[in-house]
Amino acid sequence: MTVLVASDLDRTLIYSAAALGLTMPDPVAPRLLCVEVHESKPLSYMTETAAGLLAELSADPSVVFVPTTTRTRKQYQRIRFPGRPARYAICANGGQLLVDGVPDRDWRRQVAARLAQECAPLEEVHAHLLATADPMWLRKTRIAEDLFAYLVVERALVPAQWLKSLSEWAQTRGWTVSLQGRKIYAVPRPLTKSAAMREVADRTGATTTLAAGDSLLDADLLLAADAGWRPGHGELAEARWNAPTVTALTAAGVLAGEEIVREFGRTVATLTA
Repeated sequence: MTVLVASDLDRTLIYSAAALGLTMPDPVAPRLLCVEVHESKPLSYMTETAAGLLAELSADPSVVFVPTTTRTRKQYQRIRFPGRPARYAICANGGQLLVDGVPDRDWRRQVAARLAQECAPLEEVHAHLLATADPMWLRKTRIAEDLFAYLVVERALVPAQWLKSLSEWAQTRGWTVSLQGRKIYAVPRPLTKSAAMREVADRTGATTTLAAGDSLLDADLLLAADAGWRPGHGELAEARWNAPTVTALTAAGVLAGEEIVREFGRTVATLTA
C-alpha cells in the first residue's frame, strides 16, 4: 500500500513567529526548530517533536509526503524540512507541480488550458484589485507564477464590506477570494490543490490520500482526500467548516501542526499494519 500525505504548509505544518500561538507559560513552551530563513532572518518554525515525527513519516517507504502550498516555487524552496527531500511538491495552489524540484511542464500546460477556458484573465482581476484597494491599508500587490494575485494588507483596516464585494465580483468571473493572515488571495477557481494531489496519486499509485489545511483554499484538498484534518485556527475553523471525512482539531498554533503530523503517522500505521 502507498499512502499519499498532502499537507498545506503555512499555519498548518509551519508557523511564523506571529502565528505560533504560544499561550502557555514560557517554561513549558515547546522547543522550536527553524525550518525557513528569509533575508538572513528566521521566518518559519515547527516544534522539535513535529520535526522528528515528520522525518519518521517521510522515511516510511509506504508514504509519499507532498508539501502542498499556495506559495510560489521560490518561496517554497526556502523551506528545509527534516528528513529526506520530498520528491513531489505542489506550489501556487496547484498551478505548479514540482518533481525533484523541477516544474512539470505537461502539468503547467494542462493548468493553463483549463484556466483559459473557465475564468476571466489574470490581468482583469489584477487591475480590479489595484483599482479598488485603498492605499490606507494596502501595503503590497503581487502576481504569483503568472497564475493568481494577492495583496499584502493591514488586516484590521480592511473593510468587511470591501472584502465581501470583492468575493462576489470574483465569483462571477470564475475566481475565489481568500483572506489568510495579512494576505488577500484572488485565485482562479479551477486552480486547486486537489487536482494536483490527484495527479501525484495517479503517478505514484497511491491507494489512500491524507490531507491537512487551515484555509478556504484548502477545503477542496480536504474534501478530495480519504481523510483530512484542520487545526483549531484559520479560515476553516472561523467558519466552523466541517466534512464527514475531516477531523476538526481543538489544538491551535504550532501545537496544531504537531498534532497534525502525529495524526498522519497514526493513520499511516493503522493503514499499513
